[in-house]
Amino acid sequence: MIPWLELDTPFPDVSTALTEEDGAAGLLAAGGDLSPRRLLDAYRHGIFPWFSENQPILWWSTDPRMVLMTEQFAISTSLYKTLRKVHRSMATDRRWQIRFDFAFEQVMRECAAPRRDGAGTWISEDIVTGYRALHRLGYAHSAEVWLDGKLVGGAYGVSIGHMFYGESMFTRVSDASKIALAYLVHFLRQHGVAMIDCQQQTDHLASLGAQPISRSEFLQHMKQAIAHPQIHNWRPLPLFAD
Repeated sequence: MIPWLELDTPFPDVSTALTEEDGAAGLLAAGGDLSPRRLLDAYRHGIFPWFSENQPILWWSTDPRMVLMTEQFAISTSLYKTLRKVHRSMATDRRWQIRFDFAFEQVMRECAAPRRDGAGTWISEDIVTGYRALHRLGYAHSAEVWLDGKLVGGAYGVSIGHMFYGESMFTRVSDASKIALAYLVHFLRQHGVAMIDCQQQTDHLASLGAQPISRSEFLQHMKQAIAHPQIHNWRPLPLFAD
């Protein structure tokens, strides 16, 4: 059994999370709310919410933990060519634009939209409301790709100190989410962020350079990273010198 959180109940220690043998590896607790206080407390302890519509709020701390070290972000040859094209466009015809935090809620709602297979996502209205509040407080941020004035790709997550917790990405044109991630990784690397929390293992994340590490290793790095001052002035930085 996992504990039920009332509004003032603290999180249990992450070592008590269920294991694969229990049938829900990483599940730690249920209940509580999605207030900024609760969400920030969760992230500072290596915990994240993940649940479907009509479920109670479920809190997780997975082991192993999928992470992307910013120095290990993998850029394929085709993506490199696309990034060069976007870079040139931003200096000439400006058809392509990279923005941070210009349309945070829109990015979340695009991430929440049904996928091509018709499946919905876990990003409910309650999740949108909770992270929108974090965004207003300067803790949640979006990286956005715009083409001809339309939002065509993006990613969002939570930033605490020198730790970034990735939440979700979306794309409406080929490679747009990877473009957003490339600019986000570059920005974070330039600001001293070594690790992006990806939470769960997927082949797609692995293809971008992410890898699983133990929860203890993740927590050790996270505790040091969140002790740094907050990053301000969220503006995309050029990927190329020319």
